[in-house]
Amino acid sequence: MTLADEFRTRNFSIYGQWTGIICMVLCFALGIANIFNFNIIILFSVICLVSSFIILFIEVPLLLRICPTSSTFDNFIRRFATNWTRAAIYFLMSLIQWLSLATGFTTSLIAAAVLLLFASAFYALAALKHQEFMSSKTLGGQGVAQMIV
Repeated sequence: MTLADEFRTRNFSIYGQWTGIICMVLCFALGIANIFNFNIIILFSVICLVSSFIILFIEVPLLLRICPTSSTFDNFIRRFATNWTRAAIYFLMSLIQWLSLATGFTTSLIAAAVLLLFASAFYALAALKHQEFMSSKTLGGQGVAQMIV
């Protein structure tokens, strides 16, 4: 199944997964860009950087087999195997970035908050429509991990 075929399935979890990949890149870039502020925004940019790595392991399951990680971390990441749990973690990450507005400083971290909210909405729509969680084969989803091992 090609990437175009996956998008044609109209499964919102695929849309959520690819939005999550964009979130990962954006969180990494904005986390680095805002870490040079010498105020409380440093805390939110570090959280944004950590979020990018969490998203990377959530959305690319093949990395759990390749990278040497602890069993505690693996169990934490495996909790996010359903649409509801992924919607919840993305919403939590978005909420944290929205809270950066409460500091009185408006930064580009708001872009990460908006995109994380979109990813959460896609996963929530998939769950509400009772769509089965579907992982993209391009990102190491069903079948790819077994082919490598």
